[in-house]
Amino acid sequence: MPLIRRRKGSENEKPPNSDPNEEEEEDASKKKIRRNKDGEKKKWSCVDSCCWFVGCVCTVWWTLLFLYNAMPASFPQYVTEAITGPLPDPPGVKLHKEGLRVKHPVVFVPGIVTAGLELWEGHHCAEGLFRKRLWGGTFGEVYKRCYGEGNGVRPLCWVEHMSLDNETGLDPSGIRVRPVSGLVAADYFAPGYFVWAVLIANLARIGYEEKTMYMASYDWRLSFQNTEVRDQTLSRIKSNIELMVATNGGNKAVIIPHSMGVLYFMHFMKWVEAPPPMGGGGEPDWCARHIKAVMNIGGPFLGVPKAISGLFSTEARDIAVARAIAPGVLDKDLFRFQTLQHMMKMTRTWDSTMSMIPKGGETIWGGINWSPEEFYFPGKKRQRNNDTHDETGSLVSQAKHVNYGRIISFGKDVAEAQPSEFERIEFRGAVKGNNVANSTCRDVWTEYHEMGFGGIKAVAEYKVYTAGDILDLLHFVAPKMLARGSIHFSYGIADNLDDPKYQHYKYWSNPLEMKLPNAPDMEIYSMYGVGVPTERAYVYRLTPSAECYIPFQIDTTADGEGEDSCLKDGVFTVDGDETVPVLSSGFMCAKGWRGKTRFNPSGIGTYIREYDHAPPANFLEGRGTQSGAHVDIMGNFALIEDIIRVAAGATGEELGGDQVHSDIFKWSEKIKLRL
Repeated sequence: MPLIRRRKGSENEKPPNSDPNEEEEEDASKKKIRRNKDGEKKKWSCVDSCCWFVGCVCTVWWTLLFLYNAMPASFPQYVTEAITGPLPDPPGVKLHKEGLRVKHPVVFVPGIVTAGLELWEGHHCAEGLFRKRLWGGTFGEVYKRCYGEGNGVRPLCWVEHMSLDNETGLDPSGIRVRPVSGLVAADYFAPGYFVWAVLIANLARIGYEEKTMYMASYDWRLSFQNTEVRDQTLSRIKSNIELMVATNGGNKAVIIPHSMGVLYFMHFMKWVEAPPPMGGGGEPDWCARHIKAVMNIGGPFLGVPKAISGLFSTEARDIAVARAIAPGVLDKDLFRFQTLQHMMKMTRTWDSTMSMIPKGGETIWGGINWSPEEFYFPGKKRQRNNDTHDETGSLVSQAKHVNYGRIISFGKDVAEAQPSEFERIEFRGAVKGNNVANSTCRDVWTEYHEMGFGGIKAVAEYKVYTAGDILDLLHFVAPKMLARGSIHFSYGIADNLDDPKYQHYKYWSNPLEMKLPNAPDMEIYSMYGVGVPTERAYVYRLTPSAECYIPFQIDTTADGEGEDSCLKDGVFTVDGDETVPVLSSGFMCAKGWRGKTRFNPSGIGTYIREYDHAPPANFLEGRGTQSGAHVDIMGNFALIEDIIRVAAGATGEELGGDQVHSDIFKWSEKIKLRL
């Protein structure tokens, strides 16, 4: 074996006869390859940008949430007081010092989308989600299971389980989603976003606990009567109220519905006194024996125009603006998920949404050339400054006449024109055909793919839709949905409330087609925010032709003149709480039920309590303590104080009677309704 081994040449060692030119070419090629590799690393796709943005938002959100939960409970209050001065005591603390204590049991009735829903049975893609929340809470388990490893990106799994059967309005085969029970069902919608939590905490300050508080949670997707058919929810509410009254010394319950929960509890009051099998068999005096007061918060008694835009094009003002800013995100096939189309398919199976279609037709909401709020001016203070006096000393508003009665107008020019300046071509009975969508759309589409170009064109050529046309419009564009809705809801005005047909449950959530209970000692409050621009009418346009598209959308280019115009981003706004116009929240208590009327034969006392919106002074105040917005009002100190006083035994007169900031009484007088 040789003692000396040959040294292996180094890779970097240059051969003695190497050519310098070849070395330079080799170095140049290596640099070029390195640059190409670096260039490949720097490529950034749209998907990367989306993922990066979503990741950043989630990271910041969870970091802030962690820091908020980690800091001492008194720290935010300490910082706020250092900036703004001492904060007022929460209503519960203040009233406890005044000596108020628990007296009447309280029942909370949540509105649409604010209560949690959990999975009890599902398809394979939802494996591992038993009794996990599909709606409300953190959505963390849903994200982990439906979007995690092994499942790919599966938002359609969630949509599939949140949808109802398009024929029956009940559970699809193999799926059972049920409401969460207890106070946790709707105290928070998501971590840090309260709904009922602030009110519950303040009631606890004067002695309330779970035996004197009850969350009447229900599946808000179902029609009201179907909550009883499937889950016996109405029977459970009846039993719980009876139990709470019996175990609290016979003190009647104070009912606190919010948003759509207002309509749901109206249905309950008729159901509980109606004979079986349609009703609960509670006798005609059940409400008089068990209910002290119904304190309705943000109640859409007469419906909301927002429901029309939601059913017609799955839009509201915020979605329309987002669509205009980033049309590719909502309109196109993003990750094989056409967002708005799937949302339309899902929400059109929720029969409850049809409970909020405007009621009363043109009598309440106005026609082509008039509306109760026609001279409303967005800036209240400016309106007063711009008013002038005529020779008799009366005020003459210089606000521009707005055609709020035209709930849908195709084009800004049509929305503002005189009726004689445009021609309407009748759409009812128009021939549908020339299918716009191919067969690949049928798993995402609802009913627009059956309309064809002829039907879509007919809708646009009618130009203007008032409250009297809306039902026919929805029947035309969504016949299956309205066929189900017409079984459960009605939207007219009763000629004769003694007619036996009004004993049917479809009329029980329409205050214009039902009588209040025979309970003269009961009180009804309408409590809502004012001073927030609220959607009232829309300017629409046709969308460009495409497969699987929604053919109509709000025209966000339509704006009025001046900063204070009521037309912005294709939406006409009036006074309200951002979701429900004042007219819908206040009319029944201002006029329809005021005193003894055919809708209120026993003369139940009615009170209007309006809360003028004041946004938070700084970000440390969170959503504020004086907000009048539709959900944020649940943390309004003045509203909470009114509720606690009534729950502790006060009457409407002891609260001070009506508290009004809007023109609801003036607008109500313009409505010619036989009382």
